[in-house]
Amino acid sequence: MIQIRPANIGDAEFIADVYRPFVAGGWTSFETEPPTSAVIAERIKSAGDLYPWLIAERDNTPAAYAYASAHRSRAAYQTSVDTAIYCAPSARGKGVAKHLYGALLDLLTRQNFVMAFAGIALPNDASVGLHRSAGFELIGTYPNVGFKAGAWRSTQWWARPLAVPQTPPARIRPLQEIS
Repeated sequence: MIQIRPANIGDAEFIADVYRPFVAGGWTSFETEPPTSAVIAERIKSAGDLYPWLIAERDNTPAAYAYASAHRSRAAYQTSVDTAIYCAPSARGKGVAKHLYGALLDLLTRQNFVMAFAGIALPNDASVGLHRSAGFELIGTYPNVGFKAGAWRSTQWWARPLAVPQTPPARIRPLQEIS
């Protein structure tokens, strides 16, 4: 059974361990140095009560994490978020990511965010498939945007509406207001 819960500072080591191979051993993350658990803890803390970090557990063991972050820093972007998800090797192909991403997108919708975006470094068929199944649509490609793992990498950008835009925009609800 898959259970979803908010991530906390105590999850930083698990998150750093899952994320490390994506940074050090491949191109799916454009970071070049794997962040330590202390850096991850600071990222969770910095997300505050606005941008959720979630953990999926299978049999009471962390299996994957997902989070949202500001899409851009300028105020007019406040109703949009970027999303990301990473699974431990033992959780891949078992429906954990789809379940976790669904929970994240539902939470963001309840917070009144309007659009979710995700960048996928290519090639990455698994991530493309996950995002497509979660309702994201391809909106464009940044060709040769980064050099990683000995090659130039392109990034596709995917978008998913979370709500119909309102004028004026609805207030983004802090996580503490969501039950």
